[in-house]
Amino acid sequence: MEIKKISLGNQGLVVPQIGLGCMGMTGFEEAHMYGPADEAEAIATIHQSLEMGGNFLDTADLYGPLKNEQLIAKAIGANRNKYIIATKFGWEINEHNKVTWAINGKKEYVKLAVERSLKNLSTDYIDLYYMHRLDKNTLIEETVGAMSELVKEGKVGYIGLSEVSSETIVKANAVHPITAVQSEYSLFERTVEERGIFKTLEELGIGFVAYSPLGRGFLSGDIKSINDLPENDFRRSIPRFQETHFHKNLELVEAIEAMANDKDVTASQLAIAWIISKGIVPIPGTKRRKYLEQNLAAASIVLTENDLAKLESIVPLGTDTGNAYDEFSMGLLD
Repeated sequence: MEIKKISLGNQGLVVPQIGLGCMGMTGFEEAHMYGPADEAEAIATIHQSLEMGGNFLDTADLYGPLKNEQLIAKAIGANRNKYIIATKFGWEINEHNKVTWAINGKKEYVKLAVERSLKNLSTDYIDLYYMHRLDKNTLIEETVGAMSELVKEGKVGYIGLSEVSSETIVKANAVHPITAVQSEYSLFERTVEERGIFKTLEELGIGFVAYSPLGRGFLSGDIKSINDLPENDFRRSIPRFQETHFHKNLELVEAIEAMANDKDVTASQLAIAWIISKGIVPIPGTKRRKYLEQNLAAASIVLTENDLAKLESIVPLGTDTGNAYDEFSMGLLD
């Protein structure tokens, strides 16, 4: 199968219409983001993704921390030029490689973070470099100004922002053209749409990358009970997976599954195809070849206007499926 390539933003970056989120491929300090990780299978998944035309990898220094970038370096080896690598900075990591849980967008920190990421990725350039979260104590102009210098130095190809408001996007883009904004987006999480952020991106010619396009795995239909999540899985702390919302969300998933069955595809594939149909690049995360193949196959599903209308009638814009994060993390969004 051939995955179609599309322009991400109007600055010249061309990517496959579906990427690979790598976060789950490594544990996080002592916990696991999505159950235990298996390095050999993760590397095989990255290799298979390339063979199938999916060469757009998404990582961050936070994941691991640092281990995820190192895993990607190990996986791609001498094939650096065949991959498009996106990584992120902003969650402060100290000199002992520990996350402080502060957000740091100061110029000196941007410089420090990029050198560390280049080293961990065993490369001399990053294709797309995102600010992971907005540092509310530093002017966005300072952060983006520092990122702009990295582009001039050839260390970064294009710059992006993650989980930001329209106001921040406009200010940032005035300093240096922004190529992409990455936020959580799925049938279960459409806040960016509700806040008019898509309109801002369209006006400025900025692309949109959707992380967690399967609603943190909920839309896969594999989670029928909270006990289907491993004990130390971080999703147990998310309102979407808690008693208040769980059963109502399960009913929505069942309705999506019924529609998927009629089309002879999986619920995951339907949810991903819905995002692709909007010209958005989803980056479903997986660490297994089996799911990678299913996800990439979603890129060839054609949805009619009727299909899209039916899906959106199952989960109308504004449906409350529960917050995407716990209270602390929600407070860090722009």
